[in-house]
Amino acid sequence: MSARPLYGPGFGSYPADDVAWLLTDLSDTELEAPTEEREEAIQSGAAHYAESLPIEFQPSPEYQRLFHTALDASAARLAQAVAVITERILAARGRDAVLVSLARAGTPIGILCRRWAAYAHGLDLPHYAVSIVRGRGIDAVALDHLAAHHDPRSVMFVDGWTGKGAITRELAAALEGRDFSPELAVLADPGRCVSVYGTREDYLIPSACLNSTVSGLVSRTVLNRDLIGPGDFHGAKFYKDLAPADVSNLFLDAVCRHFPAVDASAAPPQEDPDWSGWAAVERISAEYGIGDINLVKPGVGETTRVLLRRVPWKVLARRGADADLAHIRVLAAERGVPVEEVDADSPYACVGLIKPRENRP
Repeated sequence: MSARPLYGPGFGSYPADDVAWLLTDLSDTELEAPTEEREEAIQSGAAHYAESLPIEFQPSPEYQRLFHTALDASAARLAQAVAVITERILAARGRDAVLVSLARAGTPIGILCRRWAAYAHGLDLPHYAVSIVRGRGIDAVALDHLAAHHDPRSVMFVDGWTGKGAITRELAAALEGRDFSPELAVLADPGRCVSVYGTREDYLIPSACLNSTVSGLVSRTVLNRDLIGPGDFHGAKFYKDLAPADVSNLFLDAVCRHFPAVDASAAPPQEDPDWSGWAAVERISAEYGIGDINLVKPGVGETTRVLLRRVPWKVLARRGADADLAHIRVLAAERGVPVEEVDADSPYACVGLIKPRENRP
């Protein structure tokens, strides 16, 4: 197999021990396109979202302050959830667990799980980051690499949060016929579509606030057949030029500082998935006349992504959820996106709606 893992500092800003990126380095390739142009190509079917990259959002001073405020306010809660999810991973996979995060939102969480396992149990868990693309599946070359180096039964896939559960379904479909379990562990599961989770509350995970500057300076993953051959990992870019704005390791360290105060036994009861999030998205799609549920992005993390790199139409904010939505309101105001207050009959604190083509001027 010719494809080889990438490590920091040559690729990404995380220490080499934290993660092995099973990706192809596309840093020297021009892949960014204007947001409106990308959205039109994606919705018209002319291009897949993974064939190009959005232009990296650079936060305003006010938004940067919000990130640090949110991190200060949530780090202890995040540390607790990291402990819960890691203990559940170890219970499911044993002390030989192999963490495989879904790049890139899952990667900071995978690193935090690895650090909790080291802190609480003295374990040195392998951690890889792989690409999964909605509609195209998980990187098969990366899976082959994992199977060549580890027992697939030891692998636990890790992500940051669930929205409606599209990636959960994508992972299950992509692993059919493989020796890997499709089980997915997430820090926050407001969509109620996985059984290994740290919390089911829909609250702000500060690593969702930014793009590459909180994810090791790595872009979202790319699957463009003009650039990725049959023996290559999916690709991504390393944005070295954004190093002055990088808070990736600051985020990790802020959460890890709270490990000594964590009570790992204080875990919420582990409940089976009921997919109530997907049902809520279908209701919202029907109510707002959106023909494609992929244009409905539920949860704080997904709404943030819509505002950062898609063409948002409006944001639905649950009354009483203001504590976790300050950054959403700032982003919406900066982009001229209306925020509509809705009653608390949803599992999500907020929902981002992408503007359908027929609703554009």
